[in-house]
Amino acid sequence: MPVILITGASTGIGNLTARSLARAGHTVYAGMRDVAGRNAGNAAALSELAGEERLDLRVVELDVQFQESADSAVAAVVEQMGGIDAVVHNAGHLVVGYVEAFTPEDLAHLLDVNAVGAHRVNRAVLPHLREQRSGTLLYVGSTIPVTTPPFLGPYVASKAAFDSLAVVTSYEAGRFGIETSIVMPGAIVEGTSHFSNATRAGDTAVAAAYAELDELVAANEEATRRVFPPGVVATPDRVADEITRILGLPFGQKPFRSVVDVADAGVDHVMRHVDNTRENFVLRMGLGDLLRTAR
Repeated sequence: MPVILITGASTGIGNLTARSLARAGHTVYAGMRDVAGRNAGNAAALSELAGEERLDLRVVELDVQFQESADSAVAAVVEQMGGIDAVVHNAGHLVVGYVEAFTPEDLAHLLDVNAVGAHRVNRAVLPHLREQRSGTLLYVGSTIPVTTPPFLGPYVASKAAFDSLAVVTSYEAGRFGIETSIVMPGAIVEGTSHFSNATRAGDTAVAAAYAELDELVAANEEATRRVFPPGVVATPDRVADEITRILGLPFGQKPFRSVVDVADAGVDHVMRHVDNTRENFVLRMGLGDLLRTAR
């Protein structure tokens, strides 16, 4: 069965995806940072589950902010399994606040985690995938660059950058038999620690200048709940199930993009138009071969 590495697998979508993929019969490496420290409990829970259900589910130290960590994690998987078949780029962090109040350092840090982190992991894994001329890069993006809600500015920018890197990387990786899928979850307020662990803007003086909007920011999570139909709860297991479905598909049948959004914001329609426009432009450039994954 395929060998799959997941980033950001300590909680939320990544954790549920690790469990789902392992139960589907895959060999899964759940990547998370600080396995011996802050995530020791999360790592132990996955190891316990693997023993109870006889799953091939393993934990590996992986901090996407450091190239050495990404290199070591990928090297460990390849050494133990003889290769690697797929990477699920899931690691990410949420920030909430007023755009002006985020310092340039705040913004750079978030872009580093949410976009550059995936690039580091790609730099670690692509040499192996190119050599074997097969594999899948699956990116857990977001509908948020399209819906663009208020008070999440740096996060919106980071997920847009993440999506763009996934697209342009796909042109080059595809020539080596490497498939790309971008899964775009809609808003999720249950089953993740996104809102509870969200970082606030670093410039508190500027943030104070926006105090008249503080009540709106405080109600942001509850406002997000209003976009769901009555009785519908958006949970991360829906995303985990879709990732598992996609990675179980044979070569050539994986969707380039999949929107998982119970809020039905219409992002799937927007992205079909965006991707069609992009593909037509590449075709007009005479580079249509880059749109297809070589076998």
